[in-house]
Amino acid sequence: MRRMTQSCRVVALMLGVMLLAPALPALAKSSPKKSGPKVITPEDVARLRVVRGAWVSPDGRFVAYLRGVPRKPGSRSDGSAWRELWVLTREGKQRGFVRGKVKVRGVQWRPDGRAISFVAKRFGDKKPALWSIPIDGGEAQRVLRFGGGIGAYAWEPDSRHVVFIGQPPKSKALRKLSSRGFKQEIVEEQMRPSKLYRARVAELDHPHGKVQPIAIDGSVSHPRVSPDGQLVAVGVAPDPRIDSYYMRRKIRIIDLKSGKAVGELNREGKLGDWQWSPDSKHLGVIAAADPNDPSAGRLLLVDRAGKLVRELLPNYPGHVTSLAWKGAKTVGYIGAKGVMTEVGEVSLGGKVKVRIAPGGPILSRLTISANGKTAVATASSPKHPSEVVLVNLEKGQTVRLTDVNPWLKHRKLAKQEPITWKARDGKTIGGVLVHPLVKPKGRAPLILTVHGGPESHVPNGWVTWYAGPGQMAAAKGYYVLYPNYRGSTGRGVAFSKLDQADYAGAEFNDLVDAITHLDKAGLVDPKKVGITGGSYGGFASAWAATKLTKHFAASVMFVGISDQISKFGTTDIPWEMYMVHARKWPWKDWSWFRERSPVTYVEQARTPILILHGKNDPRVHPSQSMTLYRYLKTIGKVPVRLVLYPGEGHGNAKASARYDYSLRMLRWMDHYLTGPGGKAPAHALSYDKVMGRRGKDGKRAGRRGGDMHDHKSKRRSKRRRRRR
Repeated sequence: MRRMTQSCRVVALMLGVMLLAPALPALAKSSPKKSGPKVITPEDVARLRVVRGAWVSPDGRFVAYLRGVPRKPGSRSDGSAWRELWVLTREGKQRGFVRGKVKVRGVQWRPDGRAISFVAKRFGDKKPALWSIPIDGGEAQRVLRFGGGIGAYAWEPDSRHVVFIGQPPKSKALRKLSSRGFKQEIVEEQMRPSKLYRARVAELDHPHGKVQPIAIDGSVSHPRVSPDGQLVAVGVAPDPRIDSYYMRRKIRIIDLKSGKAVGELNREGKLGDWQWSPDSKHLGVIAAADPNDPSAGRLLLVDRAGKLVRELLPNYPGHVTSLAWKGAKTVGYIGAKGVMTEVGEVSLGGKVKVRIAPGGPILSRLTISANGKTAVATASSPKHPSEVVLVNLEKGQTVRLTDVNPWLKHRKLAKQEPITWKARDGKTIGGVLVHPLVKPKGRAPLILTVHGGPESHVPNGWVTWYAGPGQMAAAKGYYVLYPNYRGSTGRGVAFSKLDQADYAGAEFNDLVDAITHLDKAGLVDPKKVGITGGSYGGFASAWAATKLTKHFAASVMFVGISDQISKFGTTDIPWEMYMVHARKWPWKDWSWFRERSPVTYVEQARTPILILHGKNDPRVHPSQSMTLYRYLKTIGKVPVRLVLYPGEGHGNAKASARYDYSLRMLRWMDHYLTGPGGKAPAHALSYDKVMGRRGKDGKRAGRRGGDMHDHKSKRRSKRRRRRR
């Protein structure tokens, strides 16, 4: 046996065997050569790779994980990031099992531990199929196809049968009508519910598999098969609308042999994840406290008949985000507390042990091996996006196992820290503050980056992404504050309800109070404050540019709300808005909804605002941005620009749209917070750094955003000359 490095010995002791430890030393060999420190740029953010989930094998010897690989902005194959399947092996090295132009999801270990399954469209698949790849080598094999594609699934303990979510294909009659031009859409009445099926997967003796439907009235999701193979716990909503998925799902327990329902957790409110105990006697469930709780964050113990036994962490002052069973009597969990996370264990009787206290990396997606000895999670920190970490529950330690962005160690990062301040009503509000990379001589400009939801929060992990200025802005001399205003998660149910029935009231006053706090501390220039955010954060950005205009010198609004009345009539989540946000219907109080709408205050607006929106957004209709733009443009007293992204929804997914967004957001802030201000900057952008080409003189020539048609014509002319 070869000699182990010190880092290998540390991890081997944690596992009790030499397994995963050499991962980082192996990666270090492929690190780029040393160079001078560089700062984080939009081009860097565009190429960040992120671990999307990690799953430990039943015997604890391997870890499968998804690696998100973004496409290059400006490439001909523009689109959302690829998702590759990688495995950390028993020798401690890692290998890409399914790589390249593929989008893997639904990664699971087959119960016998000999193979990894996943869902993907590969080799001409028209719909996502179920694939399996052996851990000891070999090619992935397609083991199940279904006409309407395969969604979430769960293995039965024999590793040969699977329960999955799918939709039957459209009938030949409907396809024929569509081909003849009958493509009318009847809103919500043509939606097809997701159904539950049981199948024997394809093997040598059953090359085509066999599928049987399980009759359930409703639209199903998240199947979980009990370890004894007798039951499946599945989410059931009355119809396929996203609003019903959020607010009206129940957990129904089905006997797999008969297909009959034998129990149901009939609890009102949102549902998170649920998992069976190893002895199949209980379900651990993450759920909301009540119908008006904006987020599922309570940890429940439920018996196999669907009856609530008890809440395992009553009055928990945070939000449970992940659970995994450690044996039949103990549930492991990750809890968000403030801007930190903790890992704990709770017995079925309610005895709690915090194994990893808040203060380290931000952990998520906990999985524990069948023997309870190996735990794995994903983790981010102010120094890196999500990576795979080994979690030692006994010693209270984590060890990082991957480094998917080795080049980050050659970037100089700004200081980042949690902060708190007092709101005007005495409430303590917290957030994450990124300092300017170089300490300013005096006061510095500030960008407030407001999260959406509002039932979410920003933890003290990696906070820089295409719509989050973070380290990109810090490199330019800005403070960047991510405020967790009232209504945010991570501080218990009561705090997360403080904003209800008070749109744009105390919740957005918390943002102004943060500016006052940083001003009194002598850090920021209160006359050079910008604000940005998406969704509910876009609402905050619109409110800041209109009602609170005197406090903000620039605003960048993304997929945001401007008119609360029309928002109710165009969104796909009206019941969620009513139950956990507004707590009233517009027709019951028209004046209140008008009062809490940014468009009401457009005449007083003096804050230059850049408005960006996906044209296919179902959650916040693009008309919200179009209305605010048209009002402000018509009044003509403030610079305003509207940018629409074709093919994008509630947030940008494609590489080029994301990169374009980063450039526009930063340029708008630079122009109005540190630049000349006045008239808006030109609408065209330069994409030289990602699309540059070399001319005859060897120098790189750029392509300008406003001249793309001309460049396409030149490329076609070149191809014609070559053919001649």
